[in-house]
Amino acid sequence: MSSEGFNQTPSPGPREKTEMPRYAELGHGCPPVSRVGLATRGNTRLAAEDVAWAVSRGVNYLNWCGYDDGIAQALKEHRIERDSVVVAMQLAARDASSADREIAEAFRMLGTERLDAVTYYYVEEAREWEEIIGPGGAFEALQALRRQGHVRLIGLTTHQRTLGAQWAASPSAGGLDLLMVRYNAAHRGAERDVFPVTDQLGIPVVTFTAERWGALARPTPEDPEGFTPPRSPEWYRFALANPSVSVVLAAPNGRAELAEDLALFDDWRAPSPEEFATLVRHGERVRRHAGQFP
Repeated sequence: MSSEGFNQTPSPGPREKTEMPRYAELGHGCPPVSRVGLATRGNTRLAAEDVAWAVSRGVNYLNWCGYDDGIAQALKEHRIERDSVVVAMQLAARDASSADREIAEAFRMLGTERLDAVTYYYVEEAREWEEIIGPGGAFEALQALRRQGHVRLIGLTTHQRTLGAQWAASPSAGGLDLLMVRYNAAHRGAERDVFPVTDQLGIPVVTFTAERWGALARPTPEDPEGFTPPRSPEWYRFALANPSVSVVLAAPNGRAELAEDLALFDDWRAPSPEEFATLVRHGERVRRHAGQFP
């Protein structure tokens, strides 16, 4: 055990188990989803068989990045049962005509005619939001697609916590169904700015960068002597322990990282108070040394 009390290799025998829900409800006809979701990015590689394996392990929230990648191939090749998974996509378009084209291309690449969740991607300024919800904005296209049964949930991805919470609470766009924000042990502002609002509204929250791009699993100059930073599953555990979080996205690069992340399923529990304190303290050190973000 390190000097901070985090047991990296727990001895066998009875361990305190704290309840932590495995599944979340998104509503709108979606099946219950595993609270560990799988995301792909342009700079990561997962093959179709990796995605199918993750689904066989219980992952059924798939956050697709818009490329012809492992998620797209697994769906198109029918390696996974379409109705057992929730497929989410981030929409770059801000106007209705661009949104229609982007969604049509997504349907072609995925081999499906339904996206379960579509979030406006990285909306960081008020002017972008006004364009989306204004006349001829992307909101019009998504609303039409939802009426036709091609989209279930309409959400928002943003780094702007206060604005995101404000837009989620605003009736101007008919209300958002989902909010996607950054949350990890080094960036906990969502606890103050987002979760109180989404809890009150009953809106599910999907979080990303649980490992802070790997920085949380690396040492800092302030680490106490003998301290070994916890591995990736513990940082997902930190975020999952927050009841305001519906889904925590993992974006592994290859099967080995995927298998390490999904080791959580074999030890599904919240951190102990001692472990949680260790994660928080290291998160604070990472925040001071790994670059500043609001």
